Amino acid sequence: MKLGAMIGLLIILAVSKLHIIHTLITIFVNSFIILHINKSYCHIMSFIFSFLYLIFFRMTIYFGLPYPPNHTNLIQMILTLKLVGLAFEVNTEYINKKTCDIKRHDESQKNEVHELNLKHWDIFCYSIHYIGVLTGPYFKYKTYYDHLYKTFNQNDNYTQEIKRKFIPYLPIFAAVYLLTDYFWPLSYLTTVEFDQRSFLYRYWYIWPTFLNFRMRIYIGLILSECVCIMGGLGVYPKFCKNEPGNGPTEKYTKLDEICKDDNLLKKIEYDYETVHNINTYATEFYPTLREGMRNWNMTVQYWLATCIYKRYPSKKYRTFATMFVSGMWHGVYSGYYISVGMIPFGLIVEDVWAKILLKNNFLLPKNIGYLIMLFLKMQFFSYAALAFSLLQVNKIIHYYNSVYHWMIFFQIGLYLIGVILIKYKKSY
Repeated sequence: MKLGAMIGLLIILAVSKLHIIHTLITIFVNSFIILHINKSYCHIMSFIFSFLYLIFFRMTIYFGLPYPPNHTNLIQMILTLKLVGLAFEVNTEYINKKTCDIKRHDESQKNEVHELNLKHWDIFCYSIHYIGVLTGPYFKYKTYYDHLYKTFNQNDNYTQEIKRKFIPYLPIFAAVYLLTDYFWPLSYLTTVEFDQRSFLYRYWYIWPTFLNFRMRIYIGLILSECVCIMGGLGVYPKFCKNEPGNGPTEKYTKLDEICKDDNLLKKIEYDYETVHNINTYATEFYPTLREGMRNWNMTVQYWLATCIYKRYPSKKYRTFATMFVSGMWHGVYSGYYISVGMIPFGLIVEDVWAKILLKNNFLLPKNIGYLIMLFLKMQFFSYAALAFSLLQVNKIIHYYNSVYHWMIFFQIGLYLIGVILIKYKKSY
């Protein structure tokens, strides 16, 4: 524990220097909230403080303070998730304990209660542990605790998992990234020469830029997974049905029991699904926006689903709330909000056409419907992701003006046509 925290602290100090004060303030205030504020609402207090401080952190220049380095921003992003997530873990433990007191006979419910027994030092070490301190992935305190005190990582051959991650995908992703960055740089979008190109070329340009964006993210997420795997974090027996970000989802009692039998530990099959951050095949080839997002940065998706989507009081607006928090977490640039703000609109249109193209051969065979849905998904993602890449609102509006906001009108038309087709089907 101490060694991992010391290495993490040195990494933060090396990239942040005096800006490490932001990290320390975030940790110490959250530590006080988690340990000393009523557990029934400590998660809300942690969320409010952490995200307000994250906004302040990105606007320090307006308060007469120097702007932190980009690496410190990455540290602050993952730190926010970990500490708010820990507050939610504490609140969930509190709720589950109350439930178990009422239903003492329900063994499965008891298995879900994890005794955290936190102290300030535990929270500090978890926050700055060197694994994932810069890039993630997000992992719960329970995962961190198991990494320190359970010996699963001593009984698994991690080299096979590393090879599976690296070969052949990572070299291909790197080559595609370099080629697209060379031939279709994002900076070309803001030039006078680009404005003089034809409408079709200007619109088509979102495809190679989005491909470049995906390759860059894939490389980063896969490498962050490899750091966790090499450090032995996130390895669990397969029988626990582990999920990204969450870890084991069942058989908690058996998980604790097998730790006492070294011979049994050597025979069990393990996986690293807990720190599995990106499913590139699903992201590329699953036909809907929902499936694409669900398999993109999966540990963060777990955090958003657990801490925001499932906890938001209004079912009607929970998707919008989740997308807003996602944009706020990514940064203060308008591009983040424009990009994620398009997603709920795209999901509404997609839900209509999924009924038409992916179910019961309504108009076309399912394989043709799949290809059309896949094309529409990538088309919409490419358009929305451009705002995420350009960031500044003047550049975003300039580009969208240059293609006459075509995608928005196209989506509106798709929705209206889809609704008419569904009504037509119901009338027969």
